[in-house]
Amino acid sequence: MNYYALASGFLSGKYRSAADFGKSARGGGMAKYLTPRGHAVLDALDAVAREMSATPAQVALGWLLAKPVVTAPIASATNDAQIDDLVKAASLRLSPDAVAKLDAASA
Repeated sequence: MNYYALASGFLSGKYRSAADFGKSARGGGMAKYLTPRGHAVLDALDAVAREMSATPAQVALGWLLAKPVVTAPIASATNDAQIDDLVKAASLRLSPDAVAKLDAASA
């Protein structure tokens, strides 16, 4: 089981620059993710999300669920809409190519 499956919201695509830090109380902690690697992961999440008509958060959780060693990604939500979004990740099935794209971006 992993904790912070969405990296405190970063993998949802909510924080893409320092200007986005004010979007929530967690925003100040996002600076550590705003790296070339972090942007590469967001770009890959966006690409796979477009291909699958999903959200980056759904793809991020689906990516974890595609890993045999992950039994349950733990993610939090601050409103009902986020919960509805995250629940959809349970039925998302990423292709091997999508998993490889995400793995390469995060390497």
